[in-house]
Amino acid sequence: MSNKLSSSVPTDREVVLGILNNSEDALNRLYIGYFPMVLQFILNNNGDEDDAKDVYQEAIIVLYNKIRSGDFELSSKLKTYIYSVCRRIWLKKLTQQSKKINNLSDLEDVVAVEVDLEQHEEKELQFEKMGSALVSLGEPCKTIIQDFYINNLSMQDICEKFGYTNTDNVKTQKYKCLQRLKKLFFQS
Repeated sequence: MSNKLSSSVPTDREVVLGILNNSEDALNRLYIGYFPMVLQFILNNNGDEDDAKDVYQEAIIVLYNKIRSGDFELSSKLKTYIYSVCRRIWLKKLTQQSKKINNLSDLEDVVAVEVDLEQHEEKELQFEKMGSALVSLGEPCKTIIQDFYINNLSMQDICEKFGYTNTDNVKTQKYKCLQRLKKLFFQS
């Protein structure tokens, strides 16, 4: 067996370990290894190359999050898992666009991935809700929350930035902001 072949498609174990170790190489090889299969599937089912890239990107995020969460057990080949996720994503997109899906061409076995996709969509939805809740929050709350939780500024930094007399005042303000954010988040 030539070395060239083994370097193009990584083994399933290599991919999982690579993702756990934040290896860009593993993700690149995953892309090169399995994208053609997904592209072929999308092209055969009312899609184009851009659709295939979008679907594949989303599937890799689902896989990445699943592996990073620590509850990923490979009960099938990684190739089958990726294909199954892509197939479900594309089916959903086609249904939303109400295109013809009665003769969806299949390459091979599929595995049940609905739960993984639901978790992925749920997370996306939560991020969107949090974003709109933050926007509705207004100033100075929006900036205080972002500075503390996203930009990792210290209470002292925020105190100086907003001209509070001491960090206790910032803590009180942050607490009030969080309460308002929770309220807005659960309303949306």
